[in-house]
Amino acid sequence: ISLSDIVGFLDERSLFLGQWGLKPSRADDGASYEELVESEGRPRLRYWLDRIKSEKILEPAVVYGYFEAVSSGNSIIVTDPANGEQLEFTFPRQGRDRRLCLADFVHPDKDIVAFHVVTMGNRVSEVANELFQANSYRDYVELHGLSVALTEALAEYWHSRIRAELGISGEDSPNILEILKQSYQGERFSFGYPACPDLEHQTLLAQLLQPERIGVTVSEELQLHPEQSTSAIVFHHPEAAYFNAQ
Repeated sequence: ISLSDIVGFLDERSLFLGQWGLKPSRADDGASYEELVESEGRPRLRYWLDRIKSEKILEPAVVYGYFEAVSSGNSIIVTDPANGEQLEFTFPRQGRDRRLCLADFVHPDKDIVAFHVVTMGNRVSEVANELFQANSYRDYVELHGLSVALTEALAEYWHSRIRAELGISGEDSPNILEILKQSYQGERFSFGYPACPDLEHQTLLAQLLQPERIGVTVSEELQLHPEQSTSAIVFHHPEAAYFNAQ
């Protein structure tokens, strides 16, 4: 996977503010956020992208697939094509508002859902740890933060590919900033978040996708390893959107 393709979906604001803490000073003569982006943020980003490429620090990879599914109450039943087994993913339902549940976004008779796992590989964590041990704290924070942001960028990039393959990318905004605000049809959800809090579902996802093929495993604590990896279930329903299940 081309690093340039991934970078095209990088949320710079989230990286600079959230990961790197690039915040303007409250002093009257302090630089504004926009000035900091130009003087510090983007130069450091270019430095790290060049270094990542030249030193082959990242090993980005994806495993994904489409699976037959039907809804039943608060659950979706997904067929494992390897053995025909029916895997049940159960989600909470809102107690108020629209009383939504993720199962509402899957047809009860016949439908499909997509799953994906993306990773930046293990080497980036090794390099970041070496920087930390060498007391290169700024470099450590920047590389670790960038690897987190690039993992999310790869997930966003691959979601766009899934929408294209499903034939629904015509609803995508032409503006990448709007894409990063989920301006498209459908949505992807990661296990552990409010609408799908059950981390046990990671083991079902792993059964379907076999992410060990790209070096990703699920730990006993139901976390993905290497650290900079993320998974998602992807719905194509036009009303699929984030919501709080409480």
